[in-house]
Amino acid sequence: MTKPGFEHLRRHDLRHTGLTWMADAGVPVHVLRKLAGHGSLSTTQRYLHPDARSISDAGEALSAHLSVRGSPSGPRLRAV
Repeated sequence: MTKPGFEHLRRHDLRHTGLTWMADAGVPVHVLRKLAGHGSLSTTQRYLHPDARSISDAGEALSAHLSVRGSPSGPRLRAV
């Protein structure tokens, strides 16, 4: 990694980046687990690093969902 000028980067970091990009593109985590050769989903999940925009988008999606609470077809609490 020193030839291209990325002395601080390890090859293993590229696995984290690649898996994160695929997750951001919508690839299901069970498929990522298979691609990475991991035995468990929890191992694969440790490789995924959502960026600030993804976290913000998740919050906005939740806010939009909850904002329809006043409508008759809005979200309802249910026991799971």
